[in-house]
Amino acid sequence: MGFSTRIPVENPQRRWISIGVEVRESRVGGMLGLAAGIRVCLFDLDGVLTDTAAVHAAAWKEMFDEFLRDYSAAQGIPFRAFDARAEYDAYVDGKPRADGVRDFLASRGISLPDGNADDPPAAQTVNGLGNRKNEAVQRRIRTDGVRVFEGSRKYLQAAEQAGLRRAVVSSSANTREVLDVTGLAQYVEQIVDGVTIRTEGLRGKPAPDTFLAAAKRFGIEPSAAAVFEDALAGVSAGRSGHFGQVIGVDRVGQAGELKTHGADLVVRDLADLLAEA
Repeated sequence: MGFSTRIPVENPQRRWISIGVEVRESRVGGMLGLAAGIRVCLFDLDGVLTDTAAVHAAAWKEMFDEFLRDYSAAQGIPFRAFDARAEYDAYVDGKPRADGVRDFLASRGISLPDGNADDPPAAQTVNGLGNRKNEAVQRRIRTDGVRVFEGSRKYLQAAEQAGLRRAVVSSSANTREVLDVTGLAQYVEQIVDGVTIRTEGLRGKPAPDTFLAAAKRFGIEPSAAAVFEDALAGVSAGRSGHFGQVIGVDRVGQAGELKTHGADLVVRDLADLLAEA
């Protein structure tokens, strides 16, 4: 099913795993494509579990193009639209909103004041633009809904049945809403999201802070957790956090880049891992 690019790992056919709540017999290594010793799965949301990455990319383009048109007119320079593929991947994907705004603007030689987290969407500040983008995302979610990758739903169900602990780690402040809307919340035990980043003062991806915070909630070392990411920044975060396994999910044809940034294994869909049984 699909394709996979693999780095060999030890996959025993049968082992016992202790998860703190109960002990179950499981063929985790064979069934779920995980390295030996993995007890916790840390999933990014957008692009891994749900198709909200496309929603976010469209919202970023809507916001940045509107800003860039006004900025270009004010500065008397040609308008150049935001590239929802190349620039989204390079500067925005997987990062907290403010970091994405700041990094993209810097790439265009534009500097704005940070402002405050509660700046109105019309404010010409980093946080104002971020909040404008968030309004666009919420409008699109309400209007169009959110598509779940069915292979990911099946993988979450299999992980639960195998006794693996499960968390979602996302920079999106809309994570809980998306999990509720899609029905995935029932499979998720812990959430570290954009709200957590702000309230706990965590650095966003590519720093490993959010994944480390999720692992800490389960009381395990990073070496006992697998990170599932589609964003280059997220894969880099998993690698720099020294997690036991980093699995790249290639939805847009960037398998090589995911491997370069530190993925041990790259698949097109999480169902590819189930197909290894």
